[in-house]
Amino acid sequence: MRLVQRMRLLRADLALGDLLEQLATVHGGRRLVEQPEPILLTGGSTQLTFAEAADVVARAAEVLAAQCHGGRRVVVRGPNDYGFFLTCLAVARAGGVVVPVNPRMRDDEVAHVIADAEAEVVDVDALDRELAASDVQGLTPAQPRRGDVAGIFYTSGTTGRPKGARLTDDALTDPANLGALWPAGLRRDEFVVSLPIAHIMGFAALVGVAGTGIPVYFLPRFDADAVLDAIEGRRATAFIGVPAMFRMLLDAGAADRDLTSIRCWVSGADVMPADLARSFKKFGATATLPMVGRPVGEAMFAQGYGAVETGGAVSAKVSPPGLEIGLGDVLGWSLFGWRMRVVDDEGAEVPSGEVGELLVKGPGILRGYHGDDAATRQVLTDDGWVRTGDLARKDRVGLVHFAGRKKDVLMHGGYSVYPPEVEETLRLHPGVADAAVVGRIDEVKGQVPVAFVVAAPGVALDADELVTWARERISGYKAPREVHIVDALPRTGTGKVAKTELRDRLAPG
Repeated sequence: MRLVQRMRLLRADLALGDLLEQLATVHGGRRLVEQPEPILLTGGSTQLTFAEAADVVARAAEVLAAQCHGGRRVVVRGPNDYGFFLTCLAVARAGGVVVPVNPRMRDDEVAHVIADAEAEVVDVDALDRELAASDVQGLTPAQPRRGDVAGIFYTSGTTGRPKGARLTDDALTDPANLGALWPAGLRRDEFVVSLPIAHIMGFAALVGVAGTGIPVYFLPRFDADAVLDAIEGRRATAFIGVPAMFRMLLDAGAADRDLTSIRCWVSGADVMPADLARSFKKFGATATLPMVGRPVGEAMFAQGYGAVETGGAVSAKVSPPGLEIGLGDVLGWSLFGWRMRVVDDEGAEVPSGEVGELLVKGPGILRGYHGDDAATRQVLTDDGWVRTGDLARKDRVGLVHFAGRKKDVLMHGGYSVYPPEVEETLRLHPGVADAAVVGRIDEVKGQVPVAFVVAAPGVALDADELVTWARERISGYKAPREVHIVDALPRTGTGKVAKTELRDRLAPG
C-alpha cells in the first residue's frame, strides 16, 4: 500500500511548499531526519518524523506569511542545519520565492545576493526564537501556477559575481519523484548526508532522500572522522557526497573502518575518479548474511550529473557490485524527460567520438538568470537548450563521456589538451592522492599544462619524476611541463577544484 501511495507522488504539479505535507500522508510517523545536535525550529529535538516536519514547515510558514506574500523573494541565511532546509520549504509554502545562501559565503557575497535578488531576509536563528515564543497553528500552502519560479539558487561565483538561476517547482521537487522509485521498505536503511543545503546538490539530495521515505542522518558540518563514525556506529546503508569528500574519507582512514553496512555510495557535483569509486565499492557490501552476520560482495556506486541551471541531476549511472561498468568519465543515461546533445561552436551535432559542448534540455531547466538577460542568452539557446559549458563526446551506443570544462581546455601548439585526461593519468601514480591541471600562458606554444598534485599520506613526491612518469603514459604535448606539490587543492563550496585560484598562482608576480 505504501508503494502505491509513494507512486502517486510521481506527478508534475508537486509544489515545493506542500512537499512534506504530501510525504507525511504516505510516511506519517516514520523518522525523516536525525542530527547529532538539536534541529533549528523544533524546540530542541534532534529528530523528526515526516508528520512532525510537515507541522514545523506549516507553523513557520504562518510566521513568514507577511514577508513572503505575493511571491516576494526571500533570502534564507543561517547555519547549515536541517532547520535551514525546513525554512526554505516554509518560505515556499507561504508563497515566497526562496533564495538560500551558504553560511560560508563572505558578507560582501551575501550582500550582492540580497541586492541582486531585491529580497527580504530571513535569519533561521531568529525564526527559531520567534517560533518558540509564538502560538501558531500552521498555514495552508500557497497554490503556485504551473511554471512559477519557486527558488533562485546562486552559482558559486568562481568565475565572477554569482548569478541567480531561477528554478520552478517542477525543477526543485523532481528529486522527490525520482526518490519515490527507490525500493524502500524492503530492509532497514539510513542515508548519511553532510552537504551544503544552499547549493543545488545538497538541496536536491535532501528532497530526493525525503522522497524515498528513508531516514537521513544529517551532519551540518562535514568532518571525515564524524562521517566514518556515523556510518560505522549507526550501520548506515548509504552515503551521499562529492568526490572531494570521498578523498578526505580515504585520507582519514576509511580503509581501516568497518563500512560493510553501506550498500550504496552516491556522488555528484564533480567527476568521480574511477580508482576512488572502486575503493569505496570494496569498503561496502552487497548484503550481510543472516545469523552469522558476515558481509558478502561489495557496494554499488551511483553517480549523477547536473548543475544549478538544471535544478539537479540530468543523467545518472550505477556501477553494480562486482562489475567494472559505470565508472570513469561516462555521464550515464539521461533521466526521464531529459535529452543531451554534443555540438560544435555553430550548434551542429558532432560525430560520435568527437568532442563538443554538451547541451541539455528537460523539465528542470532554469527560467533564466535573475536580472541578467545577457547571461541568460549566453546559457539558453533560442529553442530552450542549456549550454552547460562542459565538453563531452558520444560513443557508438550513445553514452556521453565527460571531457572537461570548455573554459579549461588548453591549446598547446595547436593541439587541444583536456585536463581530466591528464589528471586521471597523474592519479594512477601510487604516490598521488589528487591532481589538478591548468594552463600557463606561453609565448611560443600558447599554453602549457601545469599540474598541482597532492601526495598520498606518508609519501614524499618528486616533481621532476612525476613529469617523466606522465610523459611515459600520455602524449608528450599533454604531459605537464611542471608539477607543483601542494598540501591541498583549493575548492569551492561544492567541493570542485577552484582552478581560477590555481591559475592566479601561475600569474607573473
